[in-house]
Amino acid sequence: MDDICHAIADATRRAILDELVQRDGQTLFELCGRLTMKHGISSSRQAISQHLDVLESAGLVIARREGRYKFHWFNGEPLKAITQRWPTKGR
Repeated sequence: MDDICHAIADATRRAILDELVQRDGQTLFELCGRLTMKHGISSSRQAISQHLDVLESAGLVIARREGRYKFHWFNGEPLKAITQRWPTKGR
C-alpha cells in the first residue's frame, strides 16, 4: 500500500497514469510527447522513465519490451487495495 500511495502522490505520475488510461500500450517517446502537449510537462525522457519505474514498482504500470521498444500499460488492480481499506458508503 505504501508503494501505491507514494506512486500516486506525484502529479507527473498521475498524468502518466491518465495518459495510459486514455491510450494503453505507449512507448516512453509517445508518453513524453503526450505529457508535453496535453499537460505542459516538459521533463526529460530520463525523468519520465524514472517515474515509470516507480509506477511499475507499485504495480500500477505493466511494461513489456518488444525489440528496441518498451511498451507500458495501466494496471488498476493495485488501486483496489485502497477501496478495500477505506470503502465508500453508498448514498
